[in-house]
Amino acid sequence: MSDILPDIPRLYTALAEWGACMVYILFLERRLRGWRLWSWSGFLLAVLTAFLVLTDDLPIALWIPCMTAAVGIMLLLVGTCCQLEWTDAAYYTVQAFVLAEFAASLEWQLHCFLLLERSGGAFLPAALLLAAVYLPCFLLVSWLLRRFAARPGPMRITRGELCSAVIIGIAEFAASNLSFLSVQTPFSGRYSGEIYNIRTIMDLGGLAILYAHHVQCHDLRVRRELEAVQNTLRSQYRQYQLSRESIDLINRKYHDLKHQITVLRAEPDSAKRAAFLDQMEEEIRDYEAQNKTGNQVLDTILTSKSLYCARHKIALTCVADGTLLNFVEPMDLSAVFGNALDNAIECEERIAAPEKRLIHVTVSARRGFVLVRCENYCEGNLRFSGDFPVTTKADRDFHGYGLKSIRFVAKKYGGSATARMEKQWFVLQVLLPIPDNGAAK
Repeated sequence: MSDILPDIPRLYTALAEWGACMVYILFLERRLRGWRLWSWSGFLLAVLTAFLVLTDDLPIALWIPCMTAAVGIMLLLVGTCCQLEWTDAAYYTVQAFVLAEFAASLEWQLHCFLLLERSGGAFLPAALLLAAVYLPCFLLVSWLLRRFAARPGPMRITRGELCSAVIIGIAEFAASNLSFLSVQTPFSGRYSGEIYNIRTIMDLGGLAILYAHHVQCHDLRVRRELEAVQNTLRSQYRQYQLSRESIDLINRKYHDLKHQITVLRAEPDSAKRAAFLDQMEEEIRDYEAQNKTGNQVLDTILTSKSLYCARHKIALTCVADGTLLNFVEPMDLSAVFGNALDNAIECEERIAAPEKRLIHVTVSARRGFVLVRCENYCEGNLRFSGDFPVTTKADRDFHGYGLKSIRFVAKKYGGSATARMEKQWFVLQVLLPIPDNGAAK
């Protein structure tokens, strides 16, 4: 191999940067799909290729600004194709750039060693080698993302985490390309083969460091979410306990009130007052009859939410066989129904017309499973991420855990939780397998 080797063709660099972006785009939740995705990404590939080829002969002083502009095109590709906040888009762009640097450096080093003096610049061997290097690199990183750091949803990267990723990317790029800027430094190579080795090894090291950084960010996010879910579960259980105490007090008051009515009936009174007392007694009888599902925990939650709904003119109806849920622990049961009803109530409170504020809950048996279905009327469109809607609150770091806690409980019992829109109704379904020993604990 000659001591003087040509630099990587700009077309190869453009293909590497575009392919690396597509690795992360296909891994993440996408805003564009199908022909829109491939049309837009193909257009930006043409733009990136044209830009890199046209700036190939510019002075070395403009090399860094041109590379920065190329990274900007990569950021545009990732940001427009995926449903990401700008910090997440920039974070994944840094990873894609380092991956592209490694793939392009490795491929061109092998090209110079295997084909430069043998093929005479033939297209077919060069294209085959390009595919033989780029595809395994991209497929390997894609597999690693899904296998060891699988999180298709947004990472919610903080500014500090983004800054650390950018610093790693800049340090890797500077160290791997230092010899191309000047050989008059203690860290520069003197010969082309040596320079290429330095670049490929540094790119590989930077890629490994960024991947380790990504795994740490992913694990930290999972731990935070788990803590938030556990806090939600504990909060719902405390709410259930307080509701139970309040309802017990109300029941005692109503019991005392019935005795008072009996005493009042024995006293001489007008017909109007007697009719009023009859009405009060009927209301008490109706209250005692509602929300008797056969599960004390479920009765407490439904009664508490029913009282709240009545005060806020929300029609809450329930058809439930609570005995089917006797195998579910009280804390888990309060988390599922508490969060489901809280979300539904919050949605209904935003509806101006009282007659449209509707919530319906059912609990039934379906072929060895318990089906919990909570549906509420919903105005407007919801944006979904996977099986659940994205929280509409501005502070996403501290909201959206209600549905996650429901899914957490469902998975704990070997079941599943899904949500969807059916016309103007938001439907949440929780499916739990009934244990072999029946519903009783």
